[in-house]
Amino acid sequence: MINDIDQALAGARELRDRIVAHDIAGAQKAWIAARVGWERSEVFTSGFVPQLDDAIDAWPDATKGFHGIEAKLFGANSFDVQDQIGALIQNLANLDQQIRTIQLTAQGLLNGVTRLAYEVGDGKVDGGESRFSGTSLDDMRNNVEGIELAYRIVFASTLEASDPKLAGTVQGEIDRLKQLLTVEDLKQLDPDALRKASEDLVVTLQIAGPKIGLSTPTLEEATK
Repeated sequence: MINDIDQALAGARELRDRIVAHDIAGAQKAWIAARVGWERSEVFTSGFVPQLDDAIDAWPDATKGFHGIEAKLFGANSFDVQDQIGALIQNLANLDQQIRTIQLTAQGLLNGVTRLAYEVGDGKVDGGESRFSGTSLDDMRNNVEGIELAYRIVFASTLEASDPKLAGTVQGEIDRLKQLLTVEDLKQLDPDALRKASEDLVVTLQIAGPKIGLSTPTLEEATK
């Protein structure tokens, strides 16, 4: 988690430097690099640091954070993003400090994993989140990587001990999402299949909660 946010912060700082140098291609590359770390971290940001999550990656709000910069940088090839980049760096730096001492909970992470699984199939499947930069497919891939990492580190061994069949189902559904996202571009993506795989994973994670001594992540939590 710390490494991923460090990557996002380093990318945002490089983005600032490329803007100062009037290097539009370099700035776009830095924006994309910063997004990788951010998208992998969304399993915890919306649940544990919701205000910073909203300030950094509000969507469909294209006036601030990553998407406010994206609309100008990719949509208009504009360098007029210095103030927005400054705010993004400040928020990421704040987050970078908070996550080193933040008290994560298993329930909060399970809620975050479930919420992100829902978002992949419900809100991101049409490619709308990062439409200007064209990185929506990578956003989803990095989201699923974050889901898998959190599941394997925090939940897998406990679920395998209590219900090995269900543990296999969770991993199989994560693998299914990863497989559906191996396409070369969004035009080749099967949105209905991805949406179904996302919904299946959400339901299975809801079943898994009580099996590992946690509450069932609700659909209301998933759609926040």
